Amino acid sequence: MTSTAAPSTLAAGPDVQRRILKVLVASQVLSGAGLAAGITVGALLAQDMLGTTGLAGLPSALFTAGSALAAIGVGRISQARGRRPGLAAGYLTGAVGSAGVLAAAGLGSPVLLFIALFVYGAGTATNLQARYAGADLAAPTHRARAVSTVLVATTLGGVVGPNLAAPTGDLAAALGIPRLAGPFLLAGAAYAAAAVVLALWLRPDPLLLARTLAEAEQDPTVPPAQARPAVEEAPAKPRGGVVLGAVVMILTQLVMVAVMTMTPVHMHDHGHGTAASGLVIAIHVGAMYLPSPLTGRLVDRYGRIALAAASGVTLLVAGLVAAVAPGDSIALLALALALLGLGWNFGLVSGTAIITDAVPLATRAKTQGMVDVSIAIAGATGGLASGIVVDLAGYPVLALTGGVLALAVLPAIAVTAHSR
Repeated sequence: MTSTAAPSTLAAGPDVQRRILKVLVASQVLSGAGLAAGITVGALLAQDMLGTTGLAGLPSALFTAGSALAAIGVGRISQARGRRPGLAAGYLTGAVGSAGVLAAAGLGSPVLLFIALFVYGAGTATNLQARYAGADLAAPTHRARAVSTVLVATTLGGVVGPNLAAPTGDLAAALGIPRLAGPFLLAGAAYAAAAVVLALWLRPDPLLLARTLAEAEQDPTVPPAQARPAVEEAPAKPRGGVVLGAVVMILTQLVMVAVMTMTPVHMHDHGHGTAASGLVIAIHVGAMYLPSPLTGRLVDRYGRIALAAASGVTLLVAGLVAAVAPGDSIALLALALALLGLGWNFGLVSGTAIITDAVPLATRAKTQGMVDVSIAIAGATGGLASGIVVDLAGYPVLALTGGVLALAVLPAIAVTAHSR
């Protein structure tokens, strides 16, 4: 259907983009707190309920597997109806999953816990999908910066959330719920609030408006001055662009989730409490999102490939530091997790920009959703395997293996560049 929007509507692109970014930032601040709950205590809660370290990686595997299914749903809803209903539905589902975790902990039911964690994963998928909404109306030369603006907003909630593990645990205990489930009280409220913010204020919808502007540009009945869109489509890239972007994000996600998941368990086994592990995870989450504005500028200035390569090297260094860090050294573990988050950030921002450049508006949301499914499956694999590896060989072996695996980004870049 061809757009015949008024000139004022078609000319409002920059202002609309700024408004959309503000709403996305507000929702990401909230959702960051919800995202951090599962990272901080998910493995510890499972270990406590099951009595074994071997399955401690299962919660991470479950909520990342749940995020895979949610990525399909959010992507399809966004493709058909726009980003607003897709993202709001995803966060609301994450809130329902958080409530389920609380119920499972209160009842002492591992089966209900695993089901609830699977549903809770929708929040993780939605948090990542929101970055695409920031890029819908951005010019190609500013897409990475737009993505990074949305990502950095997660920092506040993501850093504050883990540090509230102890007080939310006290609140949970006062309510008769196991202390380790406390952060999921915060997660449920945060995800629900993020859904409300998006449902009420993400207007106009960025993806639908981008399509309208693109259609108006092609409409011979609309004068060129009116039809000039606020967002330009980059020239179509070979299919290899989608593959490369996906490979970069898949590898970085797998390595990051595997090492991150078992770090609180590793610290717990060396006598550290939830406050210490919460601090390390807060530093990790901060490193995942806080550098995003700088990363976005670097990607736009020096290119997607350079930062994708940097992600592999940074993750290798993170794995080496984690492998040699003494179990009682909070400082070195915090450094390793900070590097782990930074390497993930490089991979996510560069990979997202590669994907967005390569996919046209007509199929953008659906393709982005399917790519995020692959990313979520990689995270689920890393989370599930991490507990097994640590149980059989120890945390240092897991960290070192992850770092070496991250270097597979480099041959992927070389193969894609050669195919072009």
